[in-house]
Amino acid sequence: MKVVIIDDDGFICASLKTILQADPEIEVAATGTSGEEAITLYETVRPDILLTDIRMDGLSGLEAGERILQAHPEAKILFLTTFSDNEYIVKALRMGAKGYLIKQNAEAIAPALKAVMSGQSVFGSEVVSKLPSFISGQVKPDLSEYGIIEREMEIIEQVAKGLNNKEIADTLHLSEGTVRNYLSVILEKLNLRDRTQLAVFYYENH
Repeated sequence: MKVVIIDDDGFICASLKTILQADPEIEVAATGTSGEEAITLYETVRPDILLTDIRMDGLSGLEAGERILQAHPEAKILFLTTFSDNEYIVKALRMGAKGYLIKQNAEAIAPALKAVMSGQSVFGSEVVSKLPSFISGQVKPDLSEYGIIEREMEIIEQVAKGLNNKEIADTLHLSEGTVRNYLSVILEKLNLRDRTQLAVFYYENH
């Protein structure tokens, strides 16, 4: 896979390039140090995945990612940052980013890139662990305008709490297959990509 790395710290760029190119499946096609370069390099190199920092002088990684996704909705963007700020997480997920990882987990980056390349969304444990806290103690949102029925709402609530399909099935006395079918319908109704975006959508509609 062809990857472009963006980070305003040149040393981090070089280090990431060295780490990733040790994997024969990964080619680092270019590196840059700003949001502006992220946009330019995406247009010229057309990488399979853009790996970018968030906080940078001038145009941030989030702003650059948003512009890229507006022009290329199919773009695969993986954010890499030292910050696990709730606002950043929500914005990254809602714009359609494929992942959000914390820089300290350097050994997880190559596997994350491969997962994104195979069509998955990848989020570090620090990020996933925050999702249930986003919605705790808040009033349930009304999603009826999206055609969400009561049973679907129950499933959305369990997803937002961080439960997997088996746990949801046990909680609601359904089969795992039924839960999967409900989730497919829910994601289609809300025009969302995966259960993580569903949890964020639930949080933002409170």
